[in-house]
Amino acid sequence: MTSQTLVSLKGVEKRYLLGEVEVPALKSIDLEIALGEFTALIGVSGSGKSTLLNLIGSIDVPDKGKIVFDGQDISALSEVELSHLRNRKIGFIFQSFNLIPVLTAAENIELPLLMQPELSPAERSERVQTALQDVGILDHQNHLPDRLSGGQRQRVAIARALVTRPKLILADEPTANLDSKTAHKIIDLLLDLNRKKNVTFFFCSHDEKLIGRVGRVLHISDGMIS
Repeated sequence: MTSQTLVSLKGVEKRYLLGEVEVPALKSIDLEIALGEFTALIGVSGSGKSTLLNLIGSIDVPDKGKIVFDGQDISALSEVELSHLRNRKIGFIFQSFNLIPVLTAAENIELPLLMQPELSPAERSERVQTALQDVGILDHQNHLPDRLSGGQRQRVAIARALVTRPKLILADEPTANLDSKTAHKIIDLLLDLNRKKNVTFFFCSHDEKLIGRVGRVLHISDGMIS
């Protein structure tokens, strides 16, 4: 593991309005994520996990504080620049898979590459094939999502996150919709990809059973990390 900092948060706060009441979602978060880390953020529903992932992934912006990603202050970037950052440096994995039902596994994986016009069709195809092989579902590339098991659909989602060759993959409850055996296989896969490709993983979960499987565990409660 390298000590190079990939993501740095200083004094980050986020608040939401619930009717006329201001609700603090995150309270003065200080956090550094090193390149190559495999980190789990553990907390119950409503603790601020997803809010923190959205801020790190530049989907949302903090009300206060500073986020630096790969040497760039996210708050200083335009929406176009943020989109470029997300598409090329950050991969996302969601608990509900978010696959498009009318597209095959390969077509779902190719989607983020369509936002990179500098890639030729041949380059896109090569990347998709590599990603399919990396997650062990090359034989299922022409299957629609409804012909895949939950574990296979999550592998497609992981391949889609990998295909842009990002520096960071953010996973929001990636095992929540899977049975225990399949969940551990998915964590095995993520750990293997972390080691082989030195991709940084930061995922949130409420599953305490997964704590022993990761390199670093952070706990979040009431918008504060411990």
